[in-house]
Amino acid sequence: MNTNTKQLDRIHSGRGFIAALDQSGGSTPKALLQYGIQEDRYSNEEQMYELVHEMRTRIIKSPAFDAQYILGAILFENTMDRFIDGQYTADYLWEQKGIVPFLKIDKGLAEPKNGVQLMKPIAGLDELLKRAVERNIFGTKMRSVIKEANLAGIKQVVEQQFAIANQILDSGLIPIIEPEVDIYSADKEASEKLLKAELASHLSTLGSDVKVMLKLSIPTEENFYRDLIDDPHVLRVVALSGGYSQSEANERLAHHHGLIASFSRGLSEGLAAGQTNEEFNSLLSKSIHAIYEASIK
Repeated sequence: MNTNTKQLDRIHSGRGFIAALDQSGGSTPKALLQYGIQEDRYSNEEQMYELVHEMRTRIIKSPAFDAQYILGAILFENTMDRFIDGQYTADYLWEQKGIVPFLKIDKGLAEPKNGVQLMKPIAGLDELLKRAVERNIFGTKMRSVIKEANLAGIKQVVEQQFAIANQILDSGLIPIIEPEVDIYSADKEASEKLLKAELASHLSTLGSDVKVMLKLSIPTEENFYRDLIDDPHVLRVVALSGGYSQSEANERLAHHHGLIASFSRGLSEGLAAGQTNEEFNSLLSKSIHAIYEASIK
């Protein structure tokens, strides 16, 4: 169990949301394109990651990126191992900003089967978790995707998530369990009902002092995840934007009491490399305030 009680209390009861700065691998070129950096600006992976770290550094160092609104930030492994002003990114977030650092640990999705995409095997997970502890990371995040209301597939997703969550808990970190329900699924609401039952069942097996977090798609039914939010094993339930625009994600989120944002594309929407610092910070500030307001309703 994570012993940083200040961070634990902040995540459990703080007002605000969690910023997702964790696009990785195949999604990095797309994130850079949306930021206005074409693929001809870099010729190898190292140059690409240097550019994306500059983008994330610009966001993190912005005066708009403030602990008054942002509780935590999810990082990609490459970002965790880089520096901001001479400090590891996680240390900079906590010591300079008061924002709790998380780490994305999954290695992407397997091919669809039984209406879901499980996580690919996470090679070297024990070593990664050990390094995360050394880098003062508070918790981790891992994503699977549910595309159909297929009970067998949804059971597999939740079983895999909780099996790895137990490994994460053993390392002293707090897992964010993320079984995303595809917002374009034809039977999204039915999938959410199956998922909630499976999550509740697995939560009931945890030891009395064990805490996890959940990252879920914004549900179709209003306040549908309220009982998960109130579960004593759940530190916080956060919502992904899942492909919705920022404005639509905020509008939907505002109908769910106690559910807070953990947006990625929704947070960085409209930000561009060519903007002046004044333009960049002003737009980021507007986004952060809008997401914050939707999260604290």
